[in-house]
Amino acid sequence: MFSLKEQYQTALFMPFSEDSEYYSLVSDLFALKQVQSLDDFEQHAHISRLRHTFCVSYLSYKYCQEKNLNYKSAARAGLLHDLFYYDWRKAEDNSHRLHGFRHPGFALKNALEITNLSAMEQDIIKKHMWPLTVALPKFRESLVVSLIDKYCATMEVIYSKNTFNLEKKI
Repeated sequence: MFSLKEQYQTALFMPFSEDSEYYSLVSDLFALKQVQSLDDFEQHAHISRLRHTFCVSYLSYKYCQEKNLNYKSAARAGLLHDLFYYDWRKAEDNSHRLHGFRHPGFALKNALEITNLSAMEQDIIKKHMWPLTVALPKFRESLVVSLIDKYCATMEVIYSKNTFNLEKKI
């Protein structure tokens, strides 16, 4: 049975390629410099954006797999849901105002520049900030990724760098 807490703790520290079935679905994306560059940005509480997107992707994959949903699309879109290249916390940069509302569109645009996306994958990326963004998710997988993203972000904020002391394990 799927345990979100246990799966999160596993994903937080595991090498990205440890689960060979998962990795076979997303390895082409991990190989891209645009995705790798997410390791250069802090997302929440000293967790890199790449680690955050991996956790969202992996947990969404595991949950959707158990529930007989489209786990491939959840894994791929989950990895790309925060594909933007700026530090959203820098207040002096006005181009990132309303980040919570706007970054799904930036991520989708960037993802479409590096890979082909199904309609479901596009919906997952575009709607991952629901209900902050008012458009309802069209697919169950979109809702799964949205909720798991919120869970991961919450866990990242709760803990500090001293708690995690993460090393880069790509």
